[in-house]
Amino acid sequence: MTAGTHGTAVPAPVTEVSSPLLRVEGLRVRFGEREVVRGVSFTVAPGRCLAIVGESGSGKSVTARTLVGLTGPGARVTAERIEFAGRDLLHRSERSWRAIRGREIGYVLQDALVSLDQLRRVGDEVAEPLRVHGRGTRAECATAAVELLRAVGVPEPEVRARQRPFELSGGLRQRALIASAIALDPPLLIADEPTTALDVTVQAQVLDLLAEGKARGRALIMISHDLSVVARMADHVAVMRQGEIVEHGPADDVLHRPGHPYTQALLDAVPSEHTRGQRLVRPAPGQPVVRRERVQIDRSHPVLDARGLTKVYTGPDKVDRTVVDDVSFQLFPGETLGIVGESGSGKTTTARMALALLEPTAGEVLLHGEPWSALTPAQRRGRRRQIGVVYQDPLSSFDPRWSVGRLLVDALSTGPRPPASTEEARARAVRLLDQVGLGAERLDAAPLRLSGGERQRVAIARALAPEPQVIVCDEPVSALDVSIQAQVLDLLTDLQDELGVSYLFISHDLGVIHHMSDRILVMREGRIVEHGDANEVFERPQDPYTQRLLTALPRLAAA
Repeated sequence: MTAGTHGTAVPAPVTEVSSPLLRVEGLRVRFGEREVVRGVSFTVAPGRCLAIVGESGSGKSVTARTLVGLTGPGARVTAERIEFAGRDLLHRSERSWRAIRGREIGYVLQDALVSLDQLRRVGDEVAEPLRVHGRGTRAECATAAVELLRAVGVPEPEVRARQRPFELSGGLRQRALIASAIALDPPLLIADEPTTALDVTVQAQVLDLLAEGKARGRALIMISHDLSVVARMADHVAVMRQGEIVEHGPADDVLHRPGHPYTQALLDAVPSEHTRGQRLVRPAPGQPVVRRERVQIDRSHPVLDARGLTKVYTGPDKVDRTVVDDVSFQLFPGETLGIVGESGSGKTTTARMALALLEPTAGEVLLHGEPWSALTPAQRRGRRRQIGVVYQDPLSSFDPRWSVGRLLVDALSTGPRPPASTEEARARAVRLLDQVGLGAERLDAAPLRLSGGERQRVAIARALAPEPQVIVCDEPVSALDVSIQAQVLDLLTDLQDELGVSYLFISHDLGVIHHMSDRILVMREGRIVEHGDANEVFERPQDPYTQRLLTALPRLAAA
């Protein structure tokens, strides 16, 4: 498997173990005057995995979409050669692409939150490739869809197949996308961030599934910001930056002996137990590495106190399911309490009850020692500003008609000191942007025009605007590439030091949780199975489930 770029000096090509299934030479993609992929070349052989890594906007996903004819409207694609199984892919009609997609090249889309049709049942979405390519009757396709969901680790697949995507967690939606992509067992699978929304144990199950296909001869192109996943799956790694491949080679060499400073910066930005207490973004040359001195936390008066939270839902089969079961915890001033667990463990439901966006079936939440969840919406309105939230997908939480400035001014108006004039509102919005590392020129920007990292910074600025004492962070960096993730985590840490804000931090990424948290709750099937100091839980886990989570965690360390 080789990778290269025109106009850039790269090592000599690596000899493949067999003839390439896919050969790309000199791929260039242009949107108007902007060239986003600049002379990229690589090959992929059967039974081999090429991982493509790099920052958001580096050209990774555009490269992947081009290989299935989905580059997008207005794109101009040129190449010296794009061949699949000896056939030209460069000059294809949309009709011929439809015959290839799914059957010969499978494609796992990046954004599971919006890639499934919200009006169709999940089973119908998974079965779609089977029906399009005439692989059985409707009943046979429906049965196959259930088995595919089971294969990618979806619990109760018969029930989930009858649900619609909005009824599933992000992790379950991601697994449904993977099930659809492998339905026809294509010889090449392109997986764009296939494990982004998955917890560590389900991630391990999905990676085992992908590895099994690879062992049977399926070629795999994996795009991922999770370098530990890349270390587990990839035979070769290509590092992209600004549309070019700046480094490539065997995975072990690139990940453990990188030759390019950009690759080294990506590796340094990976959060883990080793980064706890220090910044993830490398300082400029000649600048010292600054370690964070964690302050002693006052545990006399919790800012958030959850007591016996329970939530019961009735499923489409009319069966009651307890998704949160007698959960209690306290969050103290200036503290970060991490909640980790599998998809469906009750993490987000717990967070929504803490925010009083969801009414508990039993139990209560106190805010600063006073009733919170038990209040009516009207009674909560005056205190709502005391607790903010940063979601996994900020774009879906923004009004698409509003500019960044309007979003921030609206949030400021709910705080303890509403702006007295338009001029004051704009000045304070600019200060918020500055606080999260964005310039005043972003005020008039539409969120849709911002990068993922910029949108998440705007979401943090909006959460800070009403001057809350608590911010619930629900998977705030899971959709970000490693370097942008590092910037956002450093930002959250700096803001906590500056403002004394408390974080209820929810993530399926154990490295992120260990890096950020003072204490940790481990949830399984709606219950807390372990809790304690972050280092204690990670270094000396007591519960067998926590031990399994840590065992399943992919690592960058060389074998």
